[in-house]
Formats: sequence, C-alpha cells, structure tokens
Amino acid sequence: MKKTTLGNTDILVTKICLGTMTWGFQNTQEQAHEQLDYAVDKNVNFIDTAEIYAVPPSEQAYGRTESYIGSWFAKKKNRKDIVLASKIAHGVPWIRNGQGFSSKTIKEALENSLKRLQTDYIDLYQLHWPARVVPKFGKLNFHEDMVKEDEDVEDNILECLETLTEVKKEGKIRAIGLSNETPWGVMKFLSLAKKHNFIEPISIQNAYSLFRREYEVGLAEVSMRENVGLLAYSPLAGGILSGKYQGGKQPEGARYSTWGKERMGYYNNSRTNNYIDKIIEIAKEANMTVTQLALSFVNDRGFVTSNIIGATSLEQLKENISSADISLSKGVRDKLDVLFTEYPNIGTR
Repeated sequence: MKKTTLGNTDILVTKICLGTMTWGFQNTQEQAHEQLDYAVDKNVNFIDTAEIYAVPPSEQAYGRTESYIGSWFAKKKNRKDIVLASKIAHGVPWIRNGQGFSSKTIKEALENSLKRLQTDYIDLYQLHWPARVVPKFGKLNFHEDMVKEDEDVEDNILECLETLTEVKKEGKIRAIGLSNETPWGVMKFLSLAKKHNFIEPISIQNAYSLFRREYEVGLAEVSMRENVGLLAYSPLAGGILSGKYQGGKQPEGARYSTWGKERMGYYNNSRTNNYIDKIIEIAKEANMTVTQLALSFVNDRGFVTSNIIGATSLEQLKENISSADISLSKGVRDKLDVLFTEYPNIGTR
C-alpha cells in the first residue's frame, strides 16, 4: 500500500484511509471491527472518525463510532500501528449545547474523544467545518450576507490555534487539519499560525470525486504550494458513482435509499444519470469496475494525500481498497476531463 506524508510532519499515511461514519447506524460494532481487521490486513494504517459520528447525526448515535474504534484498540493492542484522525464539531444542539469553537470546547471535546477512543493521543485532530458561514455540502456561491456576523473570525481562529498548540505540547495530538474549508479559510489559518508561531494545519478534508471537482478551483493550488494535502471524503459521492442507483434503483439499506433520500433528490435527474452512464462506459472500456475507476481517479491526483473510503459491507470494502493498486492511463484521465467539461458542476447545487 503506497504511503504519503501528512504535510510537513513525519507521519506516513496510506493512500487509502478507512472512513467510519456508518459505524453505529448502518454498521454494528462487530461489522466495524471486521472492517478494521480487513483494512489493517491489507496494510491500511489510516483511520478517520469524528465525535459527531455515526451519521446521520443524532443525539443517540453521538460518539458511538469513536467508541467502536476504542473497543477495537482495547482488543487488538495495536494503537501505535495506526494513524488516527478525529474531528471536533460545533453548532450541534446535543453536543456541548451547540457551542462554537473555543479553548474550553476544544479541550472538552478532545478529552471526551480520547476516552471513547481509549487512547491518550490523536494523530490528526481536525475542525469538522468552519465556525463561520460558508457555502458547503454542494453549495458553491458565497453571498454578501455570509459575512454579516463574522467580525470576530480572526480572533476565533487565533483562539483555536493557540489551544491546539497547547494540547499538542501536552502530547494529546500530533497534528491538526481543517475540513469543509475554503481557500480563504485555509490561508487565514496558515498566515495566523505562522505569524504567532502556532501549530499549522497540514491537511484539508473536503469532498472530492468525479462528481464533485470544485476542489480543483483554488484549493488544489493551496494544497500543492502550501503542502496542505487533501484528505478526500465521499470519493464515490455517497455511492452514486458506483452506479447502484442507476435506472431509479433504490438498493435496500443504502444511504440514498434510507436516511439520505432527501439529498438524493438533488441528484436524481436525467443529467446526472447520463453522466454516470458515460462514466460506466469509460470504466468498461478500461476493463475495470466503475467504483475502481472513480476511486483511482482520486488516488492519482497530486494534491491528494489520502482517499477516505467507506463501506457498509466487507465486499464493498474489498473493492474499494483494491483501487490502490490501479493507476489510470492518460487516455482514461483525458476522457474523464472531457466528460466533466460537458457536465460541469454536476454534483453541486
């Protein structure tokens, strides 16, 4: 399994990262442990989670995914072999009463995650989404009214950086990352960290796939010039790129057949279906599955540090991990680029 370095650290992570957000809702603890065992057997060393998981978020499932991972660590005694990433949330009513990022909430969230994970440190601690109003989750346009109540943005970023620097010195985290961020946000964190000699973010966890390529506009340059690599989440666009929803199919237990059905409404149209059909044709011509094609496309990008794959079954996990051994030819990449110019912004709204 190919490994890359997280930013300017000495932390080596596999090109495939095991995503865990379905554990605790779509997957049991036993299934989660089975996935972890298989991934590690295939030399995956990188696991990503979050305090808000399982997804869909709920007061009942909050923290459950971290607890599943913690029980696995307790059983396997292999914490030192794993690069562990987690995230702090804000604005969620049942998590610290919806409070935002502050020194107090960061320390409280971190301590609770450490307890659930049954570890004394987290390798990569990430801010799950910006503490300011920004377009996210498929929305593109920034509007003037988004800056109305953001006068204290810089002060809040400084407080976050100062606190994260403090907990790093205490040995509770090794590095920090951002998630669902914008180019402005990443550069503001970097500039303030450099100016005040605080810990700098070394990764960005944003959506990226053949369905969502907006990262290439602005953020890809930031990743490569500033050495803040992308941890790509939703590389199969929630399973849409697997082709399993084509022809109006609603696979039993799948995300967009159950809790994500409302979001699927944005994408369930003839334009999307035609786009996926054409990707399926390209995959067949290249003698690979459409899942392997979609994941290999993400793996190949120079600004991607690691590709966060998730699965609800062991069969899916096996296919997803197998993409690490596949490289796309220039001819295939060119076909995908041409196709995207015909269907721009296909996964946004």
